[in-house]
Amino acid sequence: MTSQPAATSETATDHDADAGAGTVRHRIAVVGGTGPQGKGLGYRFARGGHDVVLGSRAADKAEAVAAEVADRLVGVEGAGTVTGATNADACAGADLVLLAVPWDGHDELVATLPLAGTTVISCVNPLAFDKRGAHGLVIDGGEGSAAESAQRIVGDSATVVGAFHNVSAVSLWGDDDVLAHEDVLVVGDVKEAKETVMALCASVTGRPGIDAGKLRLARQVEPLTAVLISINRRYKIHSSIKVTGF
Repeated sequence: MTSQPAATSETATDHDADAGAGTVRHRIAVVGGTGPQGKGLGYRFARGGHDVVLGSRAADKAEAVAAEVADRLVGVEGAGTVTGATNADACAGADLVLLAVPWDGHDELVATLPLAGTTVISCVNPLAFDKRGAHGLVIDGGEGSAAESAQRIVGDSATVVGAFHNVSAVSLWGDDDVLAHEDVLVVGDVKEAKETVMALCASVTGRPGIDAGKLRLARQVEPLTAVLISINRRYKIHSSIKVTGF
């Protein structure tokens, strides 16, 4: 794969800069790529010029969804490729792996994936629903999150970064060239991996993501999605996060 110098996001000026210049072309595996969130992010990443493999438990299902995404990219200048495979096969050869799977069964699935040497992006939101609506689940007695669970499972073989938790699947699959009305919060413990994911956010919003702190702050970012779901249901909209002050 060819590449150009990587974009960084060290200052407010960089955050507002044109993120389309100086980006690296990644091979991205989307585990759970046939669900609304995985399909939508896969579409945005490919639209931004990255090569995407949508993963699923069944290869034929992944291939069908990949064909649907590829059809939407016809005529998009500079778009990357989109293919489908099983979750494990999708990870083979990828440098970035997005986890877009339900919390139920998350740990068991992550343990089976070949993730060594990759940067793993978790957008998993451990949520539950009852008569009062959506709410965040308490993970490890309040001292854990889906992202931290993934990091514990992969150990030192891979680096986990949390991002894209609060982006609406409906907006991702929408017609806007980029989702300029929202920001992506990025959390992680390894600076280089976090900067890679922040640069990738430009495929979605048109600008780098926002460094929101260490990986443990996924404990706050993940359940925030339940708040947005509540807003959406109350006002019949697709709400998002926008950070001001830059």
